[in-house]
Amino acid sequence: MKYVDLNATAGDLAGVIDPNPYLERLPEIAEALPAGARAFATDPDHYDFMGKRCVKDLELARVEGPSGGDLVLCFRHNCWKHEEDLIIRYRGVTAFTVEAAEGEEPADLGPLILDEVLPHEGGCTHEFAFIAGTLCIACCDLEATWVYADCPDRRPS
Repeated sequence: MKYVDLNATAGDLAGVIDPNPYLERLPEIAEALPAGARAFATDPDHYDFMGKRCVKDLELARVEGPSGGDLVLCFRHNCWKHEEDLIIRYRGVTAFTVEAAEGEEPADLGPLILDEVLPHEGGCTHEFAFIAGTLCIACCDLEATWVYADCPDRRPS
């Protein structure tokens, strides 16, 4: 992550997740992002840890592709936080890397800590930090869609 601080300090508390350095830069970064990436990154709920559309705590459920330059990531909701799953479709994928933490399998990255979308030559990059690894995609653009999750374990509203 270039701007999101995954090991910030808040008072006496260390190891705090702080998206604020990224959010402070986002207005200028957003102008250089493709339309879909810009809409996703600038959604007010994206980094609202209490929000139902915050990406924190989602789990990567499935990867489709890459096929023909396209890739789809399907994220499962956290029953105690979200009411929807997240599907992100990437067009014109030029790079896709997954790095698991030592001793972990790439298929089990664990819950999502946070992500960061940045401008990149020919589009954008989308980097994810999970509990047990990272995932990064370079593409022309992305489309993020939240879809209702029928969850019997959903917390009462």
